[in-house]
Amino acid sequence: MPMIRRFAQRAFILICVLCLNTSAFAQPDGKALFKTNCATCHNPLKESTGPALQGVDGRVPSKEWMYKWVKNSAGVIASGDPYAVAIYNKYNKTAMTAFPNLSNEEIDAIITYVNSVKPVGPGDGTPQPAAGGAPQQEGGWVYAVLTGVLLLLGIILWRVNSGLRQAAHRKEGIPTEEEIPLYRNKIVIALTVIVLLITGGYWMVNGAIEMGRQQNYQPEQPIFYSHKVHAGVNQVNCLYCHAGAEKSRQAMIPSSNVCMNCHMQISEYTGTDKLITAEGREVNGTEEIHKLYEYAGWDAEKGTYKRKANGEIDAKPIPWTKIHNLADHVYFNHSQHVSVGKVQCQQCHGNIQDMDEVYQFSPLSMGWCINCHRQTKVQFESNNYYSIFEKYHHELKNGEREGVTVEDIGGLECQRCHY
Repeated sequence: MPMIRRFAQRAFILICVLCLNTSAFAQPDGKALFKTNCATCHNPLKESTGPALQGVDGRVPSKEWMYKWVKNSAGVIASGDPYAVAIYNKYNKTAMTAFPNLSNEEIDAIITYVNSVKPVGPGDGTPQPAAGGAPQQEGGWVYAVLTGVLLLLGIILWRVNSGLRQAAHRKEGIPTEEEIPLYRNKIVIALTVIVLLITGGYWMVNGAIEMGRQQNYQPEQPIFYSHKVHAGVNQVNCLYCHAGAEKSRQAMIPSSNVCMNCHMQISEYTGTDKLITAEGREVNGTEEIHKLYEYAGWDAEKGTYKRKANGEIDAKPIPWTKIHNLADHVYFNHSQHVSVGKVQCQQCHGNIQDMDEVYQFSPLSMGWCINCHRQTKVQFESNNYYSIFEKYHHELKNGEREGVTVEDIGGLECQRCHY
């Protein structure tokens, strides 16, 4: 009996240790790491803002070089490494974001993932995005189930140990104290209160910090509008619909008459790709076009607009649901970023040309913006807007600097974004 009791006690301790250290046995999730750190600028199979990553471990000089490049590309470039300088020049002299927090094992996991990606897109060689477009972690549910099973085993062993101890005491004639139920145990009550306070505090603080930002937010829209069909398959320029992006603060949501410029002639969906919602429901593209006609007041059979008694077109605005929201005290100007900064739409909005339903790709946090300002080089030369920065022009001319970042021209000053 004592031997069984000691075995149960040791097994219980072992199970508790395993529960607390489950993550220690988990291998780095290459896909999750890629989505979090690399997907903004890289695609596994094709060039984007940066080069295609599949097979990159075979193209670079060595693995050690790759680790140094990922953790501090600017330092490798500054050392005069010819391969690094060639990449830097090829991609418009835009330095790669440094990731000093990534370990060598995590970098290896990312490379393993991108090398495993297969082209499954409809003819364009790109992998299909996950349902809902949001980054997902593979294997996370396995760890959750394993943790639950281990906790259950721990509770069972604890109860077995308690029963064995009472049986041993009764056999040896030792008085046994009445066991206090868990819900009346002072230690359990105290721990429960502490956990609730920590959880509630975290939830409140995190909610206050987020201030309404909702990364991966993907609402259902009144019309199923596929950016993949328009911007991807049919190569419609973003600025055709969002004309304000390069001219004003707001990118502008196009009115229905902009849509009708094309859809007066295109009254049915004839694409070869099925339109699928994030929930996996197939959408009839032709029916969605006719929803547009209802909002625009277009009579498809007569080929003319419906009119009210006073002669006005019988149209109504499309109630799109806004996805990207900034706090009221934050100033953001699309034209400064698109026209002056030459920032591509995908850098903030993700691979919009691959999305059927749009979701918020970037966190839109203050830290995310600041990091971009620290690393992004502006189009400084041949730009009259920056003619007053004589010192920087002189340093560029004399080769004393390779470029000017947004930070150098005051991009981190509080009043630039807050007023």
